[in-house]
Amino acid sequence: MQQKTNIQLGLKENWKQFWLLVLINALVGGMIGLERTLLPEIAEKEFHLTSTSIILSFIIVFGLFKAFTNYFTGALANRFGRKRLLLVGWLIGIPVPFILMFANNWNWIIVANILLGINQGLTWSSTVVMKIDLVGEKERGFAMGLNEFAGYGMLGLVAFATSNIAANYGLRPYPFIIGIVFVVAGTLLSWLFVKDTSGHVKKEAEQSDSVPLLKNVFAETSWLNKNLGSVTQAGLINNLNDAMIWGIMPVLLAQRGFGIEQIGIISAVYPAVWGLGQLVTGKLADIYCKRDLLFWGMLLQGMAIILIIFSSNIIHYITISVILGIGTAIVYPTFLSAIAEDTNPKQRAKSLGVFRFWRDLGYVIGALLTGIFTDLFSIDFSIAFIGILTIFSSIIIIYRMYCKKKAKNLLGSFSS
Repeated sequence: MQQKTNIQLGLKENWKQFWLLVLINALVGGMIGLERTLLPEIAEKEFHLTSTSIILSFIIVFGLFKAFTNYFTGALANRFGRKRLLLVGWLIGIPVPFILMFANNWNWIIVANILLGINQGLTWSSTVVMKIDLVGEKERGFAMGLNEFAGYGMLGLVAFATSNIAANYGLRPYPFIIGIVFVVAGTLLSWLFVKDTSGHVKKEAEQSDSVPLLKNVFAETSWLNKNLGSVTQAGLINNLNDAMIWGIMPVLLAQRGFGIEQIGIISAVYPAVWGLGQLVTGKLADIYCKRDLLFWGMLLQGMAIILIIFSSNIIHYITISVILGIGTAIVYPTFLSAIAEDTNPKQRAKSLGVFRFWRDLGYVIGALLTGIFTDLFSIDFSIAFIGILTIFSSIIIIYRMYCKKKAKNLLGSFSS
């Protein structure tokens, strides 16, 4: 076991463990990529489901179980250790690709997404917290950019790969075989090579007393603290609109005459740009005011979503996917580094757990709203509503958050 006196904070000082966790998070993201393009198609073509609300039920259970798992991962991280929770997450994910391959009714797809939600909550939350533990204060944004790049970059690649496999060999079982490789590799790497980071938390806590302890982590992270609450509401709206894109875009594109390969390309561009962009935007979060970055990111998302209504060809949809990916790339690493910046190291895991609870509850709310509004009104109504809601979130950020003194401002006229 590593001695306390030998523990150092920083990416260079902990590069072996850091890059191992980047690799593991790529495998975590790949597990979501398995479903990104195909499940709405499977729902309609194999199980003959027509109601949008029923089709989106897999996103609802995924988001619900991931949200609660995020919360408990944050709350239990200090008690049981990050590595142990990471390993448990992979073990729970082992049945997922097999169920997706061989399910003979929609209820089994729901079961797979319950397990996937728990898997994602435990594994992704653990890798996020461990990387923040390792790098210390100065490189949090860059670390989160690399983490989210790995996860969402792989998500995009797998979404593209599975759609191509499906176009050539059918919707099942072949597109999901890659998931078996992911769960086996993730389990073995986490078990044999990952080291817990509790010592790094203690080290940073000894060096940093600038951030006071929160009196009520859940309440203040959820809303009462101006910075933490603003970040949390934006995280919820971000995943709310992602649920709509995930669940309804393949259906919308199929209705407008696009084939499975074209749908796969459009669906993959968004998470691919989202992933790659974070290599740049993560570092920006270490330099510029997080309030300003979050404002522009959410505003771009909202504008891109509204443009979907007016689109008609593949160039339009790819352009929108790029804009949406840039907006999401700006906010995603900034969310995590902003939460870490405004919490004491001793409370960081729990605060991140609360943030990720609300953020992933956005999947549930987004899928429910999209399903209900689409069934009652139209797809265009759902898209417009969620686009406007995303723009409103950006307005809350710019008027409620404040910048840290050391951060450079992008929006000088709003500076506090």
